[in-house]
Amino acid sequence: MLADGQELAIVDVREELIFSQGHLLFARSIPLSRIELNFGRLVPRRGTRIVLCDDADGLAERAADVLAGCGYRNLFALEGGVAAWANAGLELFSGVNVPSKAFGELVEHASATPSISPDELECLMREGKDLVVLDSRPFDEYRRVSIPTAINVPGAELVLRVHDMAPSPDTLVVVNCAGRTRSIIGAQSLINAGVPNKVVALRNGTVGWSLACRRCDSCQTRRAPQQPSSAAIAWAKTAADAVARQLDIR
Repeated sequence: MLADGQELAIVDVREELIFSQGHLLFARSIPLSRIELNFGRLVPRRGTRIVLCDDADGLAERAADVLAGCGYRNLFALEGGVAAWANAGLELFSGVNVPSKAFGELVEHASATPSISPDELECLMREGKDLVVLDSRPFDEYRRVSIPTAINVPGAELVLRVHDMAPSPDTLVVVNCAGRTRSIIGAQSLINAGVPNKVVALRNGTVGWSLACRRCDSCQTRRAPQQPSSAAIAWAKTAADAVARQLDIR
C-alpha cells in the first residue's frame, strides 16, 4: 500500500502519549477517544483507504466499527499492531509531527539555513539593533506565548508581508516558531524568495527562549496589517514568479 502511489491514511488510534513513544512514520494520531470529533476533518473522503494501528488490543477494530457507522468503507487494521511492525524489522519513530520535523532538518542541512541563539538575539535587542521578529505560527499559538516584540505573520504569509514588516534592507529579519521546523522553513522561504535582508531562524523558538531563562510574552495582538501594501504585493509576486521559474513550477 505504501508503495503503490494511491491515497492512503495511516491512523494510529492509541492515545497520543503512547503514539509518541513509537509509531509508523506516516501515521497520524487520532485517538479512539476523540475519533468521532476529529476524523472527518482529517480524512474527509469516505472512500479513502484507511489503515488503523493499535497495540493489538482491539482498539483498531473498535475504531473500524465507529468509522463504518460514519460511512467510511475502505478500512483495514494493521495485523498484530505496532509491535508486529517492529518485529518484522520495520522502523518505529518516537515523537510527534515526525515527517514535517524531518523535512525541516533536511532543509536546514541542505541549505545551511542561518540561525541565531536566544542569547545572541537578546543581546542584539539590548543593543537596539535594527531587527524585526516574525512569529510564523497561527495566531492562537502566538497569543499563548511569544517572544518580546514579535509580530505574528503566519508562515504562508511571510513572503507576502515581509516587505511591509522590514522595508529597509538593513533590518535583520528573525523568524521564530515554538521549536525549530517552522522557523527553519519560514527563514529559508524568505531567503529563497530573494529578500534583500539578512534572515535567520531563532534556534529552538519560544521553547529555546524559555529554556534560556528569557521572558516570554502572552496575550499579545501584534499582527501584520490586514491589507498588504501595493509595494509588498508587487514584490511578493515578482519573488514567487522567480522561484517558480527557478524550480520549473508551472
